[in-house]
Amino acid sequence: MRDVTTAQPLDVQPTPLALLLLGREADPRSERGVECPGDLPSPSDPDLVERARAAKEKLGDKVFVLGHHYQRDEVIQFADVTGDSFKLARDAAARPEAEYIVFCGVHFMAESADILTTDDQKVVLPDLAAGCSMADMATAEQVAECWDVLTEAGVAEQVVPVSYMNSSADIKAFTGRHGGTICTSSNAKRALEWAFEQGEKILFLPDQHLGRNTAVRDMGLTLEDCVLYNPHKPNGGLTAEQLRDAKMILWRGHCSVHGRFSVESVKDVRARMPGVNVLVHPECKHEVVAAADYVGSTEYIIKALEAAPAGSKWAIGTELNLVRRLANRFALEGKEIVFLDKTVCFCSTMNRIDLPHLVWTLESLADGKLVNRIEVDPETEKYAKLALERMLALP
Repeated sequence: MRDVTTAQPLDVQPTPLALLLLGREADPRSERGVECPGDLPSPSDPDLVERARAAKEKLGDKVFVLGHHYQRDEVIQFADVTGDSFKLARDAAARPEAEYIVFCGVHFMAESADILTTDDQKVVLPDLAAGCSMADMATAEQVAECWDVLTEAGVAEQVVPVSYMNSSADIKAFTGRHGGTICTSSNAKRALEWAFEQGEKILFLPDQHLGRNTAVRDMGLTLEDCVLYNPHKPNGGLTAEQLRDAKMILWRGHCSVHGRFSVESVKDVRARMPGVNVLVHPECKHEVVAAADYVGSTEYIIKALEAAPAGSKWAIGTELNLVRRLANRFALEGKEIVFLDKTVCFCSTMNRIDLPHLVWTLESLADGKLVNRIEVDPETEKYAKLALERMLALP
């Protein structure tokens, strides 16, 4: 399969600017956590694969490795299951015999796994610096202040919070305390329908694009029904009248990967690949979603490509590791799959989990040393789980 811009294989060599995207450099302004303690094996160690295999074999049923779709191939090969964040958390909960849950994903995903698993299970994140910039765009303090703004405007009693799965445990707990629910990109419409049955307005956290796209594209609301709450401005940058008139109060957050796709990218690929099908994730901007042929979650994207006829052409707007994996997988079926953007676009923090970190984690656990455990405090867990249970009860 070929890159849509350079006609080179999808696994192109990154430019120096892409080193951050590959997780080889850190941006302390956007990443939570710290570097992994201890001595990591060298990335050039030729025995890394065998070391990971040996440590995993030694641990046996005591360890269960989860691999998010956006992970590197070198990590995915050791995953017992792959999937999106919520599927993986539920898979972990279904394996109570596993003492260690090694989550190859990002921080909020490991938190969700800890919430849904038993107290006896220990959730481990191979690199504590694997955060999520979107999740970090909504802090507990900011959301509490937002609720005060809504209260002062006289609308809080009408508002039901709906938080995307891609949020911290603190935000999930806030949602649970205030009668709201969690959603995924697959069931966002059902979650919003439920919320509108409970109240007149929705506070959607933290991804503005998923909230806007679901409300306007899937539910028939207008862009004028939506307002954008900016936590860095007084009163969110909104007047009391705007809050009273709005149906959707969208948090000013976004995914750094999906937010970079543009209408120009869509036009460009259509010009160079006549007959191409443009398929994007609903975390993309509204104008990109409107210009695409198909829109859906990661699981939707995979299933759409599985069902696609041989000879069909697809430009995919989601994380590059997944697109590259799908391109290789379906090339044998005669399906041409390219990346929608012109440049290398990995999830920077997801890519911090690499083979050296995984080897270090598995070998530490095999030696009886618990590392990088992710624990959610009982009070936060109680209300976050309540919000998750409301989602699970959706029809």
